[in-house]
Amino acid sequence: MSENTASPAIAGTPRTILRLEGLALFTIASVAFSYTGLSWWLYAALFLLPDVSFVAYGAGPRLGAMIYNILHTMIGPALLIGIGLFLASPLLLGLAAIWAAHIGFDRMLGYGLKYATGFSDTHLGRIGRDRAGA
Repeated sequence: MSENTASPAIAGTPRTILRLEGLALFTIASVAFSYTGLSWWLYAALFLLPDVSFVAYGAGPRLGAMIYNILHTMIGPALLIGIGLFLASPLLLGLAAIWAAHIGFDRMLGYGLKYATGFSDTHLGRIGRDRAGA
């Protein structure tokens, strides 16, 4: 299927499992953050930082989706965890935990990776007031 068309919404048990997976990621990443010894103020201040990617939608849905997806996959946090472990850096591990917690939180709420057709078209189905069946 082309990136220019949204896939059918994931529904039923698979959707529930994916949302529970998001809850698990959010919980585990938040607990992991507590082991870094960093301030919870840092957690609160940076938790929504990946959502700055919304600004990229001002340049169009294709670029907006690409930037949003880059900041909302576990690739970045996983790399940061690897570097943080290699360097024994609580700061990098804490940043990775915050980033991962944000991704888990979004998935738990049903916000998925975006298609180039628009912000509301995600791999977990349409979001917002115009979603099918809402």
